[in-house]
Parts: sequence; structure tokens; C-alpha cells
Amino acid sequence: MTAGEDRAEAALAAARHLLAERFPEAGCGFASGSIMRGQGTPTSDIDFVVVHRRVDRGWRESLTWEGFPVEVWAHDPETLAWFMEKDAESGWPIMAHVVATGRPIGPDAELAAMVRERAEAVLAKGPPSLDSEFGRSLRYIVTALLEDLDDAPDDAARRAVVAMLYQPLADLMLIGRGQWSGKGKWVPRLLRACDPALAEAFDAGVRDASAGDARPLLALGESELTRHGGRYFDGDKRLAPREARLKLSDP
Repeated sequence: MTAGEDRAEAALAAARHLLAERFPEAGCGFASGSIMRGQGTPTSDIDFVVVHRRVDRGWRESLTWEGFPVEVWAHDPETLAWFMEKDAESGWPIMAHVVATGRPIGPDAELAAMVRERAEAVLAKGPPSLDSEFGRSLRYIVTALLEDLDDAPDDAARRAVVAMLYQPLADLMLIGRGQWSGKGKWVPRLLRACDPALAEAFDAGVRDASAGDARPLLALGESELTRHGGRYFDGDKRLAPREARLKLSDP
């Protein structure tokens, strides 16, 4: 057994102990993350979805358990379903991915199977369409940031815009190809799995733009927007939620 596999088994044992001792009323849990795949580093954490039969509301907490950093999301089936759907609407199905790929633990195998089936169904639907309000909003954001990048007055401003552009442009590239997106360090992994050449062009463009030459990244952004109708500004309109109103007291 490799060192990574040893650490994965130790992490799984820690997750079992955590579920039993800190969440004894829970029916099951799902332990996930690179550490569970034997690919973790010394600082890798355990992503841990804990499923209760019923809670007033879900919550998230961070803790250290038996030497492992753990990110806990505690839910019941209904609150978990709500968050999985909300994640999917953003194109980042984090919660569904943890449940679908995690190691199931805990006493209630029937609950675990039901929750996992729901997660797999969310993932199977695929990411949101770029013809939706979500897609139009994404195109609008990328359009605005490309304009800011082209007009950046100095190196500091250019680097700031590149940092802001990284996530939405990655989302456009992945979701525009029918793939789920992700956050942070997941982006390069997902891009490489989707299209290695595209991943390399994106990484090089970000690197060059951060160093002062934004032309390759601008060209890549324009190319991606062209795939979905080009730059998007005119006609963009989004309604505020009906509840977006704060009653003011009389002066």
C-alpha cells in the first residue's frame, strides 16, 4: 500500500469516528476529496457531507479531527437537495459531486443510497444552458471584463482584471462545451480533462496577461464569446428579487 493509500485509509477512519462521536444522530455521511483518492498532500482536507434524517436548517463548519482538517456540510435530504440544485444552477455542482463520488459511511445504507441517487441525477442533467439567464449573465460578465482588460491603464489594473476574469472565462469555456465547471484548483484539472490544448492556451494567456501582454487572453476570450453569439451588452436585463425591499421608518 502506498503512502497516499495509507493516508486515505486513515482519513476514512477519522471520518467514521467523527460521524459517530460528533454527529451520532446522523444517518450517514460521505467523505470525499483528493485525500480520499490517495492523491492528497499533507494539508489536504476531508470534504464531508453529513446527512441527518431531519434538521431545522443545514449548516457548514470547519474543524480539525484526528489531525485532519475537515470541511463539514450538515444537512437532511431536503436541505441537501436544495443546495445541490443551487450549486448546479451556478455550474459548480460541489455538493452533488461530494455525495456522488464520496465514500459512504454510517448506519443508514438506505438513506445513503437515496441521497446518492439524487446527487447522481443532478450531475446527469448536465450544466445550465448558455441560452438561459445564467448564460447571458456569464457572457455579459466576460464581455465587460474583456473590455476592462483591453483598457487597463497600467500593470496593476491589468493583473486585477485578469484575476477577476479567470473564473467566469473558465466557466464559459467549460459550460459552453457541456461540461461542469468548478472553483480554484479544480479549474485547470477540469479544463485539461475537457480539452488539453484549450487548457494550455488559457494558462498561457493568463500568464502572459499577468506579465503585461494581454493580447493572447483577449483573443481567447473573444473566440469563446463568438462560439455563443459574441459579446453581450445590449439587452441585458435582470430583475431584482421581489423581496428586495427594505421598509424605511418615517423620518
